[in-house]
Amino acid sequence: MDKDLKKILKAAEKDGYDIRTTKRGHIVVSRDGRRVTTFAGTASDRRSLRNGLAALRRDGFEWPHK
Repeated sequence: MDKDLKKILKAAEKDGYDIRTTKRGHIVVSRDGRRVTTFAGTASDRRSLRNGLAALRRDGFEWPHK
């Protein structure tokens, strides 16, 4: 897992998001029982982190975390 992704997930968990890892290694971020986004366990594309972060921001997550 990327160090930037670890920071984002830690901040998201602090803000009340639920983080879980699937059997295939994907990281699912949800809140109040609905999926917000899914991150790849081993992202091969530099846009995947940004796309997941954009979905979190649309849900009200602030990054960089304050």
